[in-house]
Amino acid sequence: MNMFGKLCGIDEAGRGPIAGDLVIAGCILSAHVEGLNDSKKLNEKKRESLYELIIKNSTYHIVKFSAKEIDDNGISLCIKKGLLEIMSTLTCKEYLFDGNSNFGITGLPTMIKADGKVAEVSAASILAKVTHDRNIIKDAKKYPQYQFEKHKGYGTALHVDMIKKYGYCEIHRRSYKLKALEATLF
Repeated sequence: MNMFGKLCGIDEAGRGPIAGDLVIAGCILSAHVEGLNDSKKLNEKKRESLYELIIKNSTYHIVKFSAKEIDDNGISLCIKKGLLEIMSTLTCKEYLFDGNSNFGITGLPTMIKADGKVAEVSAASILAKVTHDRNIIKDAKKYPQYQFEKHKGYGTALHVDMIKKYGYCEIHRRSYKLKALEATLF
């Protein structure tokens, strides 16, 4: 039985980094895409090739929130807004969000590790991760001193050292507190 078009998988990328966008993607597959998995379990080359296949074989919607929007509204409210936008944009019989919280949205089931178990959520995971990484690589060209292409905005030792040296830039989430920075910045 063909289940394509019955489920909209939803996932996010960029919740944990201290810089860059939060990206939430919803995806309704119209055909089988071979090789789908949790985006974190795929290398960059595989994610990029799957991204193109997903785009060609789905209906999707991608929502982005900037560091400023995250700082102004909080990560939870941004995620909730993104989920509601996807659900109002992509009409489907069922929705499934990766994780254990539906952020108070009635009728939105969740599943832990759905991005590795359910094809539509895997596809959404890949759309979100590739979009997030492409954006942060663009930002790396604008702010080369932070070397975003190496750490993708996560709070690695290198990234923390660059913040200590150069301070925050426009794409840093100032509301995210790191103990390694508390005594050194502003």
